[in-house]
Amino acid sequence: MRTDSRDHHRGRAPQVTGAGLGLLLTIAAIASGGAQVRPRGRDLGIPFPGQTGPFNAITDVAGIAVGHVTLVEGEGRLVPGKGPIRTGVTAILPRRRGNWDPVFAATFNQNGNGDMTGINWIKESGFLEGPILLTGTHSVGTVRDAAIQWQLKNGRQFIFTYPIVAETFDFLNDANGEHVKPARAFEALDRASTGAVEEGAVGGGTGMGCNGFKGGIGTSSRVLAAAQGGFTVGVLVQCNYGGDLRILGVPMHPEINDLGTCAVMPQPLSRPWTRGIPPCPSSGGGAVEAGTSEHDGRGSIIVIVATDAPLLPHQLERIARRVSLGLGRLGSFAGNSSGDLFLALSTANPGAANAEGTPALVMLPNDRIDPLFQATIDATEEAVVNAMLAAQTMTGADGIRVFGLPGERVVAVLRKYNRMQ
Repeated sequence: MRTDSRDHHRGRAPQVTGAGLGLLLTIAAIASGGAQVRPRGRDLGIPFPGQTGPFNAITDVAGIAVGHVTLVEGEGRLVPGKGPIRTGVTAILPRRRGNWDPVFAATFNQNGNGDMTGINWIKESGFLEGPILLTGTHSVGTVRDAAIQWQLKNGRQFIFTYPIVAETFDFLNDANGEHVKPARAFEALDRASTGAVEEGAVGGGTGMGCNGFKGGIGTSSRVLAAAQGGFTVGVLVQCNYGGDLRILGVPMHPEINDLGTCAVMPQPLSRPWTRGIPPCPSSGGGAVEAGTSEHDGRGSIIVIVATDAPLLPHQLERIARRVSLGLGRLGSFAGNSSGDLFLALSTANPGAANAEGTPALVMLPNDRIDPLFQATIDATEEAVVNAMLAAQTMTGADGIRVFGLPGERVVAVLRKYNRMQ
């Protein structure tokens, strides 16, 4: 089994162990053009609006750290409890390691067919206490319990706590096998670091699809002009939802319509919901219509928004609601089976949760909040596109193959519609 952080420096190629996995990744690389490191949206020249921070990531908000553990093993027909395994954990620390000062936070559910633990206390108290973790649906309990023990090990003192663990369904994985063990959650938390964040099929996003293509982890940031306060907004997504993909308003499926989800193994496959997935062409190329199958509408998305702007919980809920507008730009319709769950936090107002005295708070006036709304919408859109561009083609349990979104073809489509020069 490969268990790695895949390094936070984007320029390092992933390390692979195991002959079977090597064959699998070779096939995936061929199908996606052979690239080992895939460019982000701005690397391709896509003219997203707004000024980013130095890493164009959630970690541009001072103190925010992100870590991944990625689990990939085996190929072929699903054997429950054994694999193939395509899963992992992503950890987000809202303050620098060892700083347990709670942050103001709020949540919003666009559609509630999903799980984010611990949010009742956020809604009641207005505070987020401790880290945020993202993983596959059936690993939430294990990761939640591990988060408690990791915090104790690292010096946090509490009588009880409610860890924040959010999920999307990693359908390329042996999801019922519960392959994410407590040690993996510990590793993701220990590896959390500031700086560049790796994207694509890593961490909690390993086994995910998005808009009919390969999905996963993506991130982006915006820095407001000095006249608007100079605040930073960072967004991180775990995208696994279905929609009629649009980038800068341009419909992608009619133009990139030959890379639909398919199966390299003959039907019937082991899980009933996979029976409608068409076979992959024997040539190995893509010739399956994209975005039309019932399974492409399943799935979910988790979005975490962080800012250093001094916002109170009721304002952060307003920020979280704006995530929906960014997803709407991309063609999301928040389907019935989708868990579209959003959390927004502010690292401002340190000490606001102190039990002693009367903490003094700073609040941005509501009349100055519009630029933060715009930044959230713009960064959400770009984070999803970054996740999809970074994710390479992957073949998972039962030979289900999901193609990476080819950046060069996206550019060609945007040029066709005069969105790029």
